[in-house]
Amino acid sequence: MSSVTDFSQAVAQGPLTAAGVALLGGMLVSLTPCVYPMIAITVSVFGAKQAESRWHGIGLSSAFVLGIVAMFVPLGVVAGLTGGLFGSVLQSSWVLLVMAALFLAMAASLFGAFEVALPSAWTNRLAAVGGIGARGAFGLGLACGLIAAPCTGPVLTGILTWIAQSQSALLGGLAMGAFALGLGLPFFLVGAFAVQLPKSGRWMIHVKSLLAMVMAVVALYYINTAFPILGRWIRPTTPVFASATFVVVVGLALGAVHRDFGSPRLTDKIFKSVGAASTTLAAFVLIIALSTAGQSLSWSKTAFRSAQKSALSSGKPLLVDFTAAWCGACKELDKHTFADAQVNREAGRFVAVKVDATDDENPTVKSIMSELHVVGLPTVLLFDSKGREAARFNDFVPPAEFLAALGTVH
Repeated sequence: MSSVTDFSQAVAQGPLTAAGVALLGGMLVSLTPCVYPMIAITVSVFGAKQAESRWHGIGLSSAFVLGIVAMFVPLGVVAGLTGGLFGSVLQSSWVLLVMAALFLAMAASLFGAFEVALPSAWTNRLAAVGGIGARGAFGLGLACGLIAAPCTGPVLTGILTWIAQSQSALLGGLAMGAFALGLGLPFFLVGAFAVQLPKSGRWMIHVKSLLAMVMAVVALYYINTAFPILGRWIRPTTPVFASATFVVVVGLALGAVHRDFGSPRLTDKIFKSVGAASTTLAAFVLIIALSTAGQSLSWSKTAFRSAQKSALSSGKPLLVDFTAAWCGACKELDKHTFADAQVNREAGRFVAVKVDATDDENPTVKSIMSELHVVGLPTVLLFDSKGREAARFNDFVPPAEFLAALGTVH
């Protein structure tokens, strides 16, 4: 889930990619020790195994999965609707550090440092919800999301964070619906088609280790957002890609996934620690390098006011990109649109300047955003040679569309 590691990249690539990432997240969660062992029992509770026919079993299983969907979709819609508030909160370095600490804590939990579980009385009460029949299956699906909370929590938090950055209720509902379908897929297969799943075993610990490293990479991403100096030395060069990939392979070989911190042997714990740490750091380096690859548009080194004056005095059009360290779609613009060769050629006749709005409480930034009526990120503005606004983009824009807009501004 890279963008489980950097979910915002999937958002910028389109809703289908975003939904696919969320679906994969749900499927991985369904393979963890909190969820997998209860699949067969849950299917028996809502009656699919005693169904009168195959179609009856499919109906009951579908009702159960729809219950899971009904549990999670509202969370995605709320996250999307409150995305603006979330973006404002993320402009504080201290808040970003708190987010990083949260993801590190979730990673530690998945590695087995401590257990997160609902009180047994709550679990028993939720397990008693529903009964045989479509309504019972639907109600049990609603409760299933809460019962599985200890394992859904880390991945769910990451996806909701990603949705909030997108500031889209529609995308939020779509992504969480896909996550719920991924989570419910094994239940549906067992209930509808009597599929025999592999027995529980150590492989579920391996899945948790993989998810834990994803959470740790996300934590490093937030730390780098708060203090960009962490990733400034990373360049998208062949040696960097080769070295980071090599370290990932070595870390996996040492035991990042297949060894267990619960092993009584000290060597297992040491190899697991070294392997997980090296794999996580190398994966982070790869993500930062990939996110900065291709950023070749020539941006003015001066501040916005100076660039504005320079454009007017020289009779050139002006390109203004409002960006922020936490803005995933802004990074996608850099990586894909601004790096496009044709866009670069056409933008060469513009004075191009970036405005860093990571701290929108900065008086200068606040004044510029107010003057130009910028209310969200990303925002890209095109001004003609007379200083008049000619085009405005408030979302990721593909290279071809942006190129066409550049061609109309003189």
